Amino acid sequence: MTETGTTVEDGSNTRRHRIYVRGTVQGVGFRPFVHQAAADLGLVGWVRNEGSSVAIEVEGPGERLADFRNALEGSPPPLAEVLEVLVTPIEPVGETVFQVLASERRDEPVQVASDIATCADCLAEVLDPDDRRHGYAFTNCTNCGPRFTIVDQVPYDRTNTTMSAFTMCEACRAEYEDTSNRRFHAQPTCCPDCGPSLTLTDLSPDGPPPNDPIDRAAARLLDGEVLAVKGLGGYHLAVLADSESAVERLRSRKHREDKPFAVMVPDLDAAQGLCEVDAIGEDLLTDPARPIVLLRRRPDCPIADAVGPHTTEVGLMLPYTPLHHLLLRAVGRPLVLTSGNASDEPIAYRDDDARRRLAGIADAILSHDRPIRIRTDDSVVRSVAGQPMAIRRSRGFVPDSLRLPVPTRRPVLGVGAELKSTVALADGDRAVVSHHIGDLRHLETHGSFLEAIEHLGRLFQIEPQVVAHDLHPDYLSTAHATGIEGVDLVGVQHHHAHVAACLVDNGRTDEVIGVAFDGTGHGTDGTSWGGEFLVADLAASTRRGHLEVLPLPGGDAAMREPWRMAAVHLAHLGDPMAETPLRGRQPSWDDVVALAGSDLAGRTSSAGRLFDAVAALVGVRDVANYEGQAAIEFEQRVDPSETGAYRAGLFDDGTLVVRGSDLFAAALDDLRTGIDVGRIAARFHHGLADAVVETCDRIRADGGPEVVALTGGVFLNRVLLTRAVEGLEGCGFEVLRHREIPPNDGGISLGQVAVAAAFDRR
Repeated sequence: MTETGTTVEDGSNTRRHRIYVRGTVQGVGFRPFVHQAAADLGLVGWVRNEGSSVAIEVEGPGERLADFRNALEGSPPPLAEVLEVLVTPIEPVGETVFQVLASERRDEPVQVASDIATCADCLAEVLDPDDRRHGYAFTNCTNCGPRFTIVDQVPYDRTNTTMSAFTMCEACRAEYEDTSNRRFHAQPTCCPDCGPSLTLTDLSPDGPPPNDPIDRAAARLLDGEVLAVKGLGGYHLAVLADSESAVERLRSRKHREDKPFAVMVPDLDAAQGLCEVDAIGEDLLTDPARPIVLLRRRPDCPIADAVGPHTTEVGLMLPYTPLHHLLLRAVGRPLVLTSGNASDEPIAYRDDDARRRLAGIADAILSHDRPIRIRTDDSVVRSVAGQPMAIRRSRGFVPDSLRLPVPTRRPVLGVGAELKSTVALADGDRAVVSHHIGDLRHLETHGSFLEAIEHLGRLFQIEPQVVAHDLHPDYLSTAHATGIEGVDLVGVQHHHAHVAACLVDNGRTDEVIGVAFDGTGHGTDGTSWGGEFLVADLAASTRRGHLEVLPLPGGDAAMREPWRMAAVHLAHLGDPMAETPLRGRQPSWDDVVALAGSDLAGRTSSAGRLFDAVAALVGVRDVANYEGQAAIEFEQRVDPSETGAYRAGLFDDGTLVVRGSDLFAAALDDLRTGIDVGRIAARFHHGLADAVVETCDRIRADGGPEVVALTGGVFLNRVLLTRAVEGLEGCGFEVLRHREIPPNDGGISLGQVAVAAAFDRR
């Protein structure tokens, strides 16, 4: 308990308020902040943690109490999120000091903070030769450092984190107990005398013995070697980003042929030297979450081409731990920092597993002895049409909760989709979406899926009574949901979940025209949907339009081999294009065309497969080495000076149908007349966006809503989204798009929870 010497003036204006502050307000320096705010205003009373809230009783002149409340709501600590401030007037008691009282435990879930990048104060200590934490890789305070990835259970006390094995020294304990210190009750507080330590382990049998871990690790990187580095949520693999041979070596060992790598640079100036960074890009790079930010590389960017082949963008991020800062300073050059795994595997996060799985990839491991409780990949964001958009929401943002516009009547679990998997738990008006999990078809990823459900449920004390799942009968997430006993199941159509996630992201409950474009999703008619126009709210949806339905030869094989959809479109046009180089490169062309014409082929309205078809036609990509590669590289080829657009026909057969084959045919005509691929790419993107506008206008004219929600992974495409937004707004529509929640399948679990909550109430 710490007291101020502040006294309150006597007088008739003296008031006392009982205040409850709800949100992310524990473990983030909120009580010292309250203590200081009261001292600054000459107020008395006390503050303590009570259950999941911070409780305050404060006394003083009425106008100062108003200023105090404004401080709580308007200028909380950097990591705090104030959701609600409840104030009740009570009788003054005539105290003379303001105290920080011991916490009062209650059986309530506490909002655990996300992992946050090293703050300026801690970094200054790390770089100060005279500071006792000089060069210490685990320096943190209440304003920064690990949170979610080290928490085992609540309450959020050191004994319930992976720091429990490290006993604070006297100096750290003094900081921890001092309300005026920014390390007051910072659970990971430590120093070189009492905290975790680094080790460098050589993975070659004849390697030199480890000493001076960071300098030695830097020397290995400068020699062109691959280094595994233990981060907050798992292991990374690092190489020099400006060394073509080092990056190619990493690609070969990791079995990752084309998918771009992320690059870490020491500061904003370095980022601006590599890429075009606008004001939004600056804000994203310097956000406390420190996500990977997709930025257009400068023509003279010295990064190796192998970092991001076939793309003009680089995923940049700034350091978010002291270890990163120290390593980058020792190397003096930008580093590739990619997930510590082989292709398609989940990121390694346990030490023994990392040594086993990374032995054939890394030459050495820079590790430490603080365990990671839950694996968490880096988050990925980009700026589109003047606004930020999440691509992968994970470290730095999880487990921050989101407000549900329709509260749950009973606790709900959403188990998500199959690819880019996440899970979501909700109780009342708050939902928590998990970190990025990945492809559930991988055995270890499925284990991570089960671990995420258990871990989030334990942290937030939510035991679901309703479980929402995708309609696809073969998804492993669906199989898990149907195997849970004693719960009510709610099946949610995939694209309705996409639209619902967009509604939650915008705090809306009203009916919208939901345009859901993605690769695949199980439709209510048994076909594979993916180019949908739904009229929907949170509780229900009706299909009012879609892209033209065509054969899907080989199912998932068509996703891996975009040329298959080009063959389908050519056959559909009655144009075998016998002399095309594309056909000549594919010996099984005739077999695929025959399959497409049989009853054995599935059927799809997928926008993603339409992108694949045109990308393969113009020679961008025949075979994809990662999901969406053909469409991503096709977007990169767009000529920004081209303003033309292809025209897609629109007809009504009970629902509106957009003739995607018209766009393909127009691209084919241009290709045969020698039009440049960049111009074809632009005209296709513009034409599809214009078709979105025309279809929404037709739906509105038939009594549909004035609001459009754009969702699904295809709307990560900057060119398509920008043109669609401009066109829709130009026609008087209000346009909703994703911000905090990805439009791809990473948002499906949240959409499922929202639909189940609304359906349960209705």
